[in-house]
Amino acid sequence: MTAENNITENVKPVLSINKWKFITWLFIITIVMLFASQTSAYLVRRAEGNWTEFEMPSIFYWSTSVLIVSSVLMFLAQRAAKSDDFGKLKTYIAGAFGFGTAFLVMQYIGWTQLQETGIYLKGNPSGSFLYILTGLHAFHLISGLVVLIFALVAAFRTRIHSKNLIQIEVCSTYWHFLDILWVYLFVFLLYFR
Repeated sequence: MTAENNITENVKPVLSINKWKFITWLFIITIVMLFASQTSAYLVRRAEGNWTEFEMPSIFYWSTSVLIVSSVLMFLAQRAAKSDDFGKLKTYIAGAFGFGTAFLVMQYIGWTQLQETGIYLKGNPSGSFLYILTGLHAFHLISGLVVLIFALVAAFRTRIHSKNLIQIEVCSTYWHFLDILWVYLFVFLLYFR
């Protein structure tokens, strides 16, 4: 009987991770691989020649700032959830959603400015890559806005609170990732246009 107790005492606890966090990180890794392949293809194609250089629309600078503000709001939302400040939690998530939506509108305006300068999806590969990279990011940002809507609804139903932070943590992780991804793309496109 004492040997059985010794065996029980020597069992190490199994490490576990929340399934939603695991899925989020798998999705993030997939997106990183997608954009790594696209930026690599961009560099390879650029080196082949026949590449039109262009100025980035000024609104892309502003949209980058808008997205950074949305990331700050998500950080504040997560802090508000930890302290059970439900009013601020809802306000910050709604603000992050609003700034995210403004970013998408600004991206569209940037695309129209590019077209006014003669940079199109079809034509020179530089324009094609620009639209594809920014369009892929916009698509993923839309998925982030959907995640924000679910978090906002959960906040209104008080399902997000200091004892239940999984949803806001997953939402915040994904949103911050999308913001960092845009900053990377923006700097990449500025440097390698």
